Amino acid sequence: MSDVFQRSLDLHQHHRGKLAIASRVGLDTREDLSLAYSPGVAAPCEEIAAAPERARELTVKGNSVAVVTDGSAVLGLGNIGPEAALPVMEGKALLFKRFAGIDAWPICLDTQDEDEIVETVRRIAPGFGGVNLEDIAAPRCFAIEARLQDLGIPVFHDDQHGTAIVLLAALINAARVTGRRLEDLSVVINGAGAAGTAIARLLRCVGYGTHECVPVREVIVCDSRGAISRSRQDLSPEKAELLGYTNRNDRSGGLAEVLEGAEVFVGVSVAGALDAALVRSMAPRPLLFPMANPVPEIMPEEALAAGAAVVGTGRSDFPNQVNNVLAFPGIFRGALDAGAPRISPHMMIHAAYALARTVEEPTAERVLPDPLDPEVPRVVAAAVEAAARREFAEALR
Repeated sequence: MSDVFQRSLDLHQHHRGKLAIASRVGLDTREDLSLAYSPGVAAPCEEIAAAPERARELTVKGNSVAVVTDGSAVLGLGNIGPEAALPVMEGKALLFKRFAGIDAWPICLDTQDEDEIVETVRRIAPGFGGVNLEDIAAPRCFAIEARLQDLGIPVFHDDQHGTAIVLLAALINAARVTGRRLEDLSVVINGAGAAGTAIARLLRCVGYGTHECVPVREVIVCDSRGAISRSRQDLSPEKAELLGYTNRNDRSGGLAEVLEGAEVFVGVSVAGALDAALVRSMAPRPLLFPMANPVPEIMPEEALAAGAAVVGTGRSDFPNQVNNVLAFPGIFRGALDAGAPRISPHMMIHAAYALARTVEEPTAERVLPDPLDPEVPRVVAAAVEAAARREFAEALR
């Protein structure tokens, strides 16, 4: 076991997890007890009974997020179940607290049934200000998120949208570095799961029908059998739907065939899917984002040696880490502060452009800010809150 894994295991065992409840109020006297609990607590209860929206002001609801998983698609580990997913959900909760001051709670469900997950989240929603869906396998994750948009609180599947938002911010700045325009770029995405699908939708502005969204010229999505094209007879409904806005010229074949001449490669697939020869077949000075973890589709040094102008991965030990922590804390902070009923495409676009702007002078080695930069969530939150208040102005009055 490598050093980082052993040290992490020791840390978890020593602390018995990473979370604890902390009190915001004193509980040292009888008066403290009467205010925090009985009899005084009856007053906020009555206020909320008369006006349920007051729960946002009088309880933790206004600053809380449920991190919900079924353990079916955890990091690079796959379908490991709810108990094994708990360390990741604890970590996600820590990131919410550290970067956005949000109290988040791991909710690991012992079911992978779509209807049961939706029903469970509906039942627990009154106690939370938002729901972060995490590590739920595709295609189930798409339907679950869609079915929960009527809860009146933000519900956001981070594996889809967080990844897509950070990738778009990186691409905005990479295009600036190389003197390109987003609308001129042809993009090949290797991986047709939750992240790959969300990236394709965002880069083509499908569902993001606002004037702020600039679509790239073309997107082709590949899965393990090659390009998703009309000649394929094995496509699931979710993959067939991609053809409504990708691969307009109906190119077929494997990754090697469709990557030829492309300006951008986005990898959300497996280690080693890309090699130097494929990079050289792309347009001059291509932009590469091999984000498979822990080993990317191609290592940065090999990609750069083959002619890549910008390389970003999912790893913290290489430049340009495409890390969701750059997006989700600020997105939820802004949505909670605005009292938004959901996180809309309009808000996501503003998050991406705000994130890109945090790098004032991007370079090939820095198209994204440091994931530990405390200013990033504040900037993203402000942009998201402003976008939400404009979009939901009537509802928020």
